[in-house]
Amino acid sequence: METVYIKDEFIKLGQVMKLGGLVQSGTDAKFIIQDGKVKVNGAVEYQRGKKIRPGDVVEFQGESIKIESKIS
Repeated sequence: METVYIKDEFIKLGQVMKLGGLVQSGTDAKFIIQDGKVKVNGAVEYQRGKKIRPGDVVEFQGESIKIESKIS
């Protein structure tokens, strides 16, 4: 499981997918999410703008990304 560190309160799902290397672009993320191929905390998510917070886990094609807070 890969970890993505964020400095803000949340990050949008499409951005997580790009940062985690699951997709090449926001457009790719948009269609993959709309097709119901992404899970957040074990549940299928259809909103690209879904707020992902520290502790959440995003899954796509057998790969998982955990979101952690980066405290400065």
